[in-house]
Amino acid sequence: MVGIVIVSHSKQLALGVQELAAQMVQGKVAIAVAAGIDDAENPLGTDALKIYEAIASVFSDDGVLVLMDLGSAVMNAEMAVEFLPEAHQEKVYLCEAPLVEGAIAAAVAAAIGKNIQQVIAEARGALNAKATQLGVTNTTIDSSINTQLITSTAYPNREIRLTVSNRLGLHARPAAQFVATAAKFQSRIHVQNLTRNTAVVRGDSINQVTTLGVRQGHEVLITATGIDADAALAALQILFANNFGEDDKAVVLPPAVQAEATAATHGELSGIAASPGVAIAPVIHYQPAPVTVTQYHVNDPEAELQRLQAAIHTAQQEIQTIFSQATLQIGDTEAAIFDAHLLFLEDPVLLETVQQRIMEHHLNAEAAWQAAVDEVATSYHTLDDAYLKERVEDVVDVGQRVLRLLAGSAASSLYLAEPAILLATDLTPSDTAGLDPSKVLGICTVSGSATSHSAIIARTLGIPAVLGVNPEVLRLQDGTLMALDGESGKAWVEPEADILGALEAKREAWQTAKQEALAKAHQPAITRDGKQINILANIGSIADVQAAVAGGAEGVGLLRTEFLYLGRNTAPTEEEQLAVYQAIAQVLDNRPLIIRTLDVGGDKPLPYLRFNFSEANPFLGWRGIRFCLDHPDLFKTQLRAILRASAEHNIKVMFPMIASVTEVRAAKAILGEVQTELRQAGISFDENLPVGVMIEVPAAVAIADHLAAEVNFFSIGTNDLSQYVMAGDRTNPRVAYLADALHPAVLRMIQQTVKAAHAAGIWVGLCGELAADPTAAGILLGLGLDELSVNPQAIGIIKQAIAKLTVAQAEAIVATALQLDSANDVRALVQ
Repeated sequence: MVGIVIVSHSKQLALGVQELAAQMVQGKVAIAVAAGIDDAENPLGTDALKIYEAIASVFSDDGVLVLMDLGSAVMNAEMAVEFLPEAHQEKVYLCEAPLVEGAIAAAVAAAIGKNIQQVIAEARGALNAKATQLGVTNTTIDSSINTQLITSTAYPNREIRLTVSNRLGLHARPAAQFVATAAKFQSRIHVQNLTRNTAVVRGDSINQVTTLGVRQGHEVLITATGIDADAALAALQILFANNFGEDDKAVVLPPAVQAEATAATHGELSGIAASPGVAIAPVIHYQPAPVTVTQYHVNDPEAELQRLQAAIHTAQQEIQTIFSQATLQIGDTEAAIFDAHLLFLEDPVLLETVQQRIMEHHLNAEAAWQAAVDEVATSYHTLDDAYLKERVEDVVDVGQRVLRLLAGSAASSLYLAEPAILLATDLTPSDTAGLDPSKVLGICTVSGSATSHSAIIARTLGIPAVLGVNPEVLRLQDGTLMALDGESGKAWVEPEADILGALEAKREAWQTAKQEALAKAHQPAITRDGKQINILANIGSIADVQAAVAGGAEGVGLLRTEFLYLGRNTAPTEEEQLAVYQAIAQVLDNRPLIIRTLDVGGDKPLPYLRFNFSEANPFLGWRGIRFCLDHPDLFKTQLRAILRASAEHNIKVMFPMIASVTEVRAAKAILGEVQTELRQAGISFDENLPVGVMIEVPAAVAIADHLAAEVNFFSIGTNDLSQYVMAGDRTNPRVAYLADALHPAVLRMIQQTVKAAHAAGIWVGLCGELAADPTAAGILLGLGLDELSVNPQAIGIIKQAIAKLTVAQAEAIVATALQLDSANDVRALVQ
C-alpha cells in the first residue's frame, strides 16, 4: 500500500492533517509527519533528516507520496530523498498538491488500493470538488490571488530604503549574498532600484536582482511581507551596512579598446588589456563545441521535468567542486563568483518559466531550458550598465553546463603537453578557473573585457591576457608563435625580430624588477630589534608550492590536502597521494612541509563522501578529525602516504578540528598503527615525525595546556576560530561580519594559546587569513607567535611589515588592542 508523508513548517498543522486523513481511512494507510524543528523559541521550520526518517518509516515498494507546504519544505524534501538508497529514491514522489485536501484525497485513494500514479492524480485533483461547489473556473489563478490577499491582510508590508555603497553595486557576488539571505526567510521579499525607477522584482531571483542595474550610490526599496518580515529586512540591512564584505572606494574601469581591423604593423593585433604580463609561446586553440538544441514535442512532461531536475542537480555538484577548487586556487573572494552560478540554478523565476514550458507546452527539456536562459541573457544584454551587462557570461556558462548534461556530453577538457598561449573565441569563468598557469602562459580571445569574471580570474592566476582582438586570429594554426603584452593590450603573430626583442626585454625588465622585490622577500623576517619570525605558505596544489618558493616562503605551513579529493568520483589512492607529497617536498628542498590531514565537512563537502544525513549546522557537525576517525581506512591511507613521504623529507603532520585530548590520542593511535604496519613491511619513514594540531575551536584553546603535552606544535586557524568564538557563521551573509579575527575576544584566545604552548616548550604558528594582513603584523608579533603561514602572494608584504617593527612596539599595540571593545576599534588602532 502507498505510504504518505506530510511535511510542514508547523508541527501542529501537520499533526492535524494527519489526524484528519487517518480518520477518513480508519488508520488503514501509513501516514507519517515531518514537521517543525527542535527550537523552543522558533519551532517553525523543516528538517531534511526528519523527512528522511518519515519516508523510511512508511516506505513500501508500492511507493511513497510526499506532500509539502512551502519554501524550504520542498528543498529539504528533495535533500531527504537523496539520502535514500538509489533503489528507493525512484519510488518516492514529491507532489505539489494542496496539503490538507491533497492528503485526504491521497489517503482515500491509497486505502482502496490505487497505485502510486493514481494516488498522485487524486491528490492533484483534490481542489476540483471545492472549486466546482464555489463556482470557480480557474482554480490556479483565483487561489493564487486569494492567497496573496490573505497574506497581505495578515502581514502588512514592511519596507526599508537603503543606499548601496560598495564599489560595484549589486554585481554577481553581492547579488548572490542578497538572494541567499532573502531566500532564508519565509516572507516574500521584493526590491526596486529607485534611482533608475525600475520595476519591482523578486528578491529570491539572482537574475532579477542583478539586472536591476544597482550601482554605487543607488537607492533601493526593499519590501517584505510575511511572518518574519522585520527579521528579513534587518538581515538585508546588515549586508548593506557591511558593504557586502567589499570596500566602498569608487572603481575606475579600464577603457574598452576596440579591436583594429587593420594591423598597426605586420602581425600586430590590438585588443583589451585584461591581465598584465608578457607571454611568448606557440598558440593552441580551445573551442568547446556549444550544445545544439532541437525542439520537439514530448508526451510525458513529468518525465521530461525529472530529466531536467537531474541535470540541474548534477550541474550543482559540478559547480560546487569548481567552487572548492577555486577557493584553493584563487581564494575565497574570487571563488565567490561561483556562488552566483549556484544561485542561478536555484532561481525560482527561471525554474518556474522552464517548468511552465515543459508542463503546459510539452516542450523537451533542452528547448525549454535554452529558451528560458536566452530570456535571462537578453535581460542582461539590454542593461545600460556595461559592467553588469558583462555578467551574461555567467548565465551562458551555467546554461551550457545544464544543456551538456541533458545531452549526455562529456565536459570539455584542455590538455597541454607544452606551455602555450590559449587562443579562443571566449573563455567562461569555469574554463578560466581550471587553467594551469604553468602551462597556459597567456590568453588571447576574440571576445571579453577587462572586467569580465574570466579576466578577473586570469589576473588572480597571474596569466597575461589580451581580449577582444580581431576574429581573424582564430584562423591561426596551432603551433604558430605569438607574443602578447597584457599591459598594452597588444598581440603579435610571428613577431619580427625587433618586436620580439623589445618584448623579451620588457619581460626581462619585469622579471628583474620582480626578482629584486623577491630578493627582499627571500630574506628572513627580522624585526628592528632582531627577533625572527618564520614566514611560510598556505598551499593547495603543486603549482602553489612553486609560487611559494619563488615568492620567498621558508616552507609550507599548511598543505590543504582536500585538493587531492576534488574533481573525482573516488578518494585518491595511497600511491597517488604519495606521489604528490613527494613532488611538493622535492620542490621545497628540505624546507618544512606541514601536511594537514583531510578536512571535509562544513563548507567543504565532497560529493562521493556524502554523509547519510542532513546537518542543521555542518560547522558544528561531523567534520575534520571527527570524520576521519570514523573512517579509519580512509584516514590510514592518507597517513601511510604521509609517513612514506617523510622518509627523505622534512614533513610534519597536523590534525584539524581538534576539540579534545581524546581525539588527539585517537588520531595518534591510528598513526601508531600505521607506523607499526610500515615497520613490519620494512618500509622506511621518519620515526620522529612531528605531530601538531589545529587550534580552531574554543575548547582547544581552553585545554591548550593539555593538548600541548600531546603534540609538538600548534597551528591556529583564525578563519574557523573567529566564527566559533563569535558564534557567527562566516558563510552566512547575515552574521559573517561577526567572524572578525581582529576582535579582542579572538585575540585573547590567540594569546592564551601561545602562552600555553610556550609554557609547554612547543612552538605556535598561525595559518588563517589574518596572517596575510600587513596591518595586523604588529598584533601577531606582539602576541608572541613563532610562525605565520600566508598565501604565497603575501609573503613579501608580511616580511616587510615585520621588518618595520620592534617587539616592544608590537607588545604595546597588543596591550592596547586587548582592552578595546570591537574589531573596528582594533583595526583603527593598527591602521
